[in-house]
Amino acid sequence: MTTRELGPIAGALRHIILMVGAAVMIAPFVWMVATSLKPQGEILVAELRFLPERWAALHNYTMAFTRVPMLRFLLNGVLVTAAIFALQILVNLPCAYALAKLRFRGRNALFAVVLLGLLIPLHATAIPIYILLHMLDLVNSYTALVLPFTISVFGIFLMRQFFMSVPNDLIDAARIDGVSEIGIVWRIMLPTAIPAVTAFGIFSVVAHWNDYFWPLIVVRTKDLYTPPLGVAFFRLNDAGTEYGPLMAAATIVILPLVTAFLLAQRRFIEGVTFTGLKR
Repeated sequence: MTTRELGPIAGALRHIILMVGAAVMIAPFVWMVATSLKPQGEILVAELRFLPERWAALHNYTMAFTRVPMLRFLLNGVLVTAAIFALQILVNLPCAYALAKLRFRGRNALFAVVLLGLLIPLHATAIPIYILLHMLDLVNSYTALVLPFTISVFGIFLMRQFFMSVPNDLIDAARIDGVSEIGIVWRIMLPTAIPAVTAFGIFSVVAHWNDYFWPLIVVRTKDLYTPPLGVAFFRLNDAGTEYGPLMAAATIVILPLVTAFLLAQRRFIEGVTFTGLKR
């Protein structure tokens, strides 16, 4: 069989593999939405049925909003993730610019520290950070939810790699025009790095919107609960786990992330696949 004859077969096989992989990835989310439409009696049956015989979507989604202050939890999630992302950009861009374009002693050593930071999980530093926040009387506050994530070593690494591909001539021209280094960061590098910023924003928002570990540690009052903590209200209550409202609440929590990703999909792909300006 010639190479020309193998081309369509290889293409069809590649598409089949991609479709199977996509189906495997999407299946849990589709089942979650389907479960949110069923009454409790149809969820716990041995027979596998996708669509419900008796629709309970109105009841489940109403329970998701009335059993707990879901709107308050969603608002907390928006405030926390937006504050974290804004502060990360404020800190990460100058750091990435310095590591990528400035020449100073110890630059490579500092970049090695950044790479080392990528290997340290949050769980390893959670106790020291909690003790520090407790000593500063910041536990159970928005500050406790935001402050530990102000510096993102992944964000610094991603922006640094993006800035490395930006031509030095562009920066030199800005310096000749009298633009300061801080001005170069915000007036030259930031517009250039919009795809990378968008890609990092998706990673940051998804990570902190879905974060259950850290809010569970530092939050004590329901007014500060984030969406994952709100979803946990439907697990193992006095009447047992209510899977219908639980899946409805999970669907409500995930919907903003799916919407944001679909709106920013093009920029996200550009930020991941491309590395700055073409020379």
